[in-house]
Amino acid sequence: MSESRRDPIVRTVPQPADMNGNGDIFGGWVLSQMDIAGGALAARVAKGRVATVAITAMTFVQPIKVGDMVSIYGEVVKVGRTSITIGLETVVQRRHEETDIRVTHGTFVFVAIDDDGKPRTVPRDSPQVATA
Repeated sequence: MSESRRDPIVRTVPQPADMNGNGDIFGGWVLSQMDIAGGALAARVAKGRVATVAITAMTFVQPIKVGDMVSIYGEVVKVGRTSITIGLETVVQRRHEETDIRVTHGTFVFVAIDDDGKPRTVPRDSPQVATA
C-alpha cells in the first residue's frame, strides 16, 4: 500500500463488546470493518451496488485493543469486467499515543451487481478504473 496517506475510508474505536476472552478485539470485528471500507470504495468505482465475493489474502500483524483509534485505508488494485479488487490496510493509534501501528492488511474482491443481485459490468468511465 502506498505510503502517501489519504483520508481513511473508515475510522472507529472498538468497544468492550468487541473484545474476545484474551482482551483483544475479535478478528471477525476487524474483518467486518475492512469489508465495510472495501465495499464503500468498490461501490464508488462500480457506481452502484457491490457484493463481497472473496478475501484472497488476510494477515493479522498485531492485536487491536479496546480504545485504539482504528483507521482503514484502501486502494483499487485491479478492475475486471465485473470485479473490483481492493487492497486494505488497518492502522491503529494506541490510547494517548500518536504512532501509527499497522495491524492488518488484506485483499478483498467485490463484484458489481444490479438490483436483482446479478453481476453487471463495471463502468469504464470511473477515474479509478483508468489507474488500475
